[in-house]
Amino acid sequence: MGMTMTQKILAAHAGLESCKAGDLIEAKLDLVMANDITGPMALPIIQQMGGHVFDKDKVVFVPDHFTPNKDIKSAENSKAILDFSIQEKLTHKMVQGKCGVEHAILPERGLVYAGQCVIGADSHTCTYGALGAFSTGVGTTDIAAGMATGIAWFKVPSALQFYLHGKLNPYVSGKDVILHIIGKIGVDGALYKSMEFAGPGVSELSMDDRFTICNMAIEAGAKNGIFPVDQNAIDYMENAGVKDYTIYEADKDATYESIIDIDLSEIRPTVAFPHLPGNAHTIDEIEAEEPIYVDQVVIGSCTNGRISDLRKAAAILKGHTVSENVRVMVVPATQKIFLQCVHEGLVDIFVNAGCAFNTPSCGPCMGGHMGVMANGEKCLSTTNRNFVGRMGDTKSLIYLASPEIAAATAIKGYIANPEHIKGANYIKFKYFL
Repeated sequence: MGMTMTQKILAAHAGLESCKAGDLIEAKLDLVMANDITGPMALPIIQQMGGHVFDKDKVVFVPDHFTPNKDIKSAENSKAILDFSIQEKLTHKMVQGKCGVEHAILPERGLVYAGQCVIGADSHTCTYGALGAFSTGVGTTDIAAGMATGIAWFKVPSALQFYLHGKLNPYVSGKDVILHIIGKIGVDGALYKSMEFAGPGVSELSMDDRFTICNMAIEAGAKNGIFPVDQNAIDYMENAGVKDYTIYEADKDATYESIIDIDLSEIRPTVAFPHLPGNAHTIDEIEAEEPIYVDQVVIGSCTNGRISDLRKAAAILKGHTVSENVRVMVVPATQKIFLQCVHEGLVDIFVNAGCAFNTPSCGPCMGGHMGVMANGEKCLSTTNRNFVGRMGDTKSLIYLASPEIAAATAIKGYIANPEHIKGANYIKFKYFL
């Protein structure tokens, strides 16, 4: 019986010739990550297990959720993980101002790559599947055990294959693709399954598109998302300094619970309405109804805070100003991306348009800071979740969309079609950081 990409990676890390869906295995870990929320909770458990990490090269703590520290508690959390990183002489010490959001900084630094088995104490750890790695989020106890022992147990997931073909239309990007897919299968449509992407349409997607798609695999309930490793992925890894990686390919006779056909050419700019990422509506459906006015727009996060995202938003915002009574936060995902925005003149565009340009942080995404909403306010955000109370008051509303829609919305003051913005420039990037 053939194996999927995910099953091959898990079998290799468990020292097995093969495995199948439903098997319980123990797998060796290549990287274990926690952040400033989950990391401090793991430290007491690590102390109970001997107080040391299994490998100083393979454990990393990233301060990103409440950084820059918004209060005393967040300062204590950041201090705790930095102190432990110094104490354990971790190779990759992350400090505010020198790193970024976890799911952007790890690929950028070349810490995640094809063939790895990675766990993180954050649900969006599935992002790294864009590079052909098995990566998934786990709880605090599992992350502590992984840091102390270098081993984690898994129930081998079954898989869904998403066969991609066709070409993306202008102003359609990876965010639209994943919102379309989640709208199609539902928020539990891939529950504890591997979402494996295949087909000629893969080459149509930039690496940033693939990171976005895998990032939101968890929003369909998936254990992980994963793309095949092509030349684009190889170029990205080598640009990030990766020299040693392993490419796994799904067997031709691999078993999938279903194969879902996705014609990229049919996907329209898409928005997820409150309060689920699967509540998807095309921009055409939205334009046919009364305008949905917003109070806030957020452009950034581990989902859409990469340089191509910000370039696309800037190309639409250039020469325009943010609508009256709308506040806009732009949050690059890493310091490197921040500097790219400075050097390319994107900061000028954003600030001249009336946007606040902020330091890398998860802040607005999870209502931590830099974008908390009041009762009754509406936000159009490029982040990954729109649950009740996610960004502030429980009676606020969050709409999820691409950077292109976000920029158009910032200009109009209501959820808007980027195709209809006067002077907007459509740009499509296939490049590497």
